[in-house]
Amino acid sequence: MKNIVTNTIAILALLLMVNCSKDDYSFGDLTAPSNIQVAYEIIGASATAPDGDGTGMVKFTVKADDAISYKFNFNDGTIENAPSGTFEKRFTKVGVNTYTITVIASGKGGLTSNTTVDVKVLSTFSDEEAIALLTGGTAKKWYFSASEVGHLGVGPNNANAEQNYYGFYYQAVAFEKAGAASSSCLYDNVMTFSNVNGDLKYNLDNGGKTFFNSAFLSVAGGSGSDDSCLDYTATGTKSVALSPSESFVTKNPNAATQTRGTLMTIADGGFMGYYIGQSTYEILSLTDNRMVVRAVMGNDPGLVWYHTFTTTKPSQATPTADYTKLVFSDEFNTDGAPDATKWGYDLGTGDNGWGNSEEQTYTNAADNVIVSGGSLKITAKKVGSGYTSARLKSENKFEFTYGKIEIKAKLTTGKGTWPALWMLGEDYATNIWPGCGEIDIMEYKGSQPTTIYGTLHYPGNSGGNGNGGSTTIANAATEFHVYKAIWSPASVKLYVDDVLFHTVANTSTLPFNKDFFLIMNVAMGGTFGGAIDSGFTQSSMEVDYIRVYQ
Repeated sequence: MKNIVTNTIAILALLLMVNCSKDDYSFGDLTAPSNIQVAYEIIGASATAPDGDGTGMVKFTVKADDAISYKFNFNDGTIENAPSGTFEKRFTKVGVNTYTITVIASGKGGLTSNTTVDVKVLSTFSDEEAIALLTGGTAKKWYFSASEVGHLGVGPNNANAEQNYYGFYYQAVAFEKAGAASSSCLYDNVMTFSNVNGDLKYNLDNGGKTFFNSAFLSVAGGSGSDDSCLDYTATGTKSVALSPSESFVTKNPNAATQTRGTLMTIADGGFMGYYIGQSTYEILSLTDNRMVVRAVMGNDPGLVWYHTFTTTKPSQATPTADYTKLVFSDEFNTDGAPDATKWGYDLGTGDNGWGNSEEQTYTNAADNVIVSGGSLKITAKKVGSGYTSARLKSENKFEFTYGKIEIKAKLTTGKGTWPALWMLGEDYATNIWPGCGEIDIMEYKGSQPTTIYGTLHYPGNSGGNGNGGSTTIANAATEFHVYKAIWSPASVKLYVDDVLFHTVANTSTLPFNKDFFLIMNVAMGGTFGGAIDSGFTQSSMEVDYIRVYQ
């Protein structure tokens, strides 16, 4: 019996040894990758342009014996996994620069080998102004502009120039996502852009939760059919590369006013608060305190999302300061010429001082300006080979400092029309524009019937560089809307139908702390109005009322 037991134990031990031996070799030979071969193609390189076409694009292809995956470590701080060994990289530092790239080949059992390669490539694209605006020169925090309609929106990614630059399908109302725990984390995002030795960096602090598009819930272990806030921390400072956009918007007839044309690509899967499986964002507009971006849906190239950001942290707190005492109004209830105690006129052509290459001649004739049926009608008309219109102003009749201005108006139709509701510093004759300051409560182009602009002009921010923003409404020319400004020692805020769309912080150094007067006009053509429709005959801006509170 003893021999049987002994033999059995020996056999079991032998079997265990055989099985263990088999397990040891289940991965095959644990050999580090070798013979790493890195090839690269500089896009656009030629005999006369050996460093490429200026796009900074380089296509890498790497192979190695016994390798199953590859990783690229770039000296701009980005790391990219490339299992196939093929990867395209855009280098964005302006000029001809040499970059050292470390290529890591991974084999079985996690063994790695690496090699380096130097690449010299030309990049000519630059948007230094964007870097300055994003960072303020050092670092700047950005938040979702929750108080604005359309701070989150979606639309088609197609060649329809009337649909592909704003949320044509959907625009979130003010603070829409704040009402439920499943979505309110969107407004907790703090996005910091910083300038680190000339390199643009990005950090997202989302408080440990991310608002996911329903198509990507699985990234954070979720499931379902609704967008939701899930536990998902976004940490770490990431590099940002700027490059020129080639989107549908850049090919629109009005592309110059619809997009900045600059793409931001955040390295290492970075994203701007709302997870849509995308790290590249097109900057549509950018000022000191407001930014609108457009991003193609990560799993559906036919859709794009729109985000609006501000440098002011969103708050639903009721404003503590408002202006409620009515100090000036015109309800336009008496037919005939406008009330001469309230309104005067600018007359003549642009040679008289309004310029901007406008084509109208301003008159005070009833054909161009009249009160009728409970509203003021300012009409631009084709007369012979030219155009007539009207420009009303409260100069020397009503001038004021600070207040709430509300103007209910219906705007013009026709390409080339340029209606405006605005204010000018009363000292413009001695404090030459833009030193006197200008507050454009509303400007509109007949060629862009869904876009409302609001802009402040002052030294350093005038003309095409004005401090402005825009918003979209569907029926500006067919229905009345209320255009409003709240002007205080602290800020100038611009609204459409009580929805804030642009804010400029006021300081003692700006020309917005003295008397201004009101102006209402319809211009034709010019640097803002654009080309006039050859078939244009006439169109009117109608004003139901204007009210000023202090």
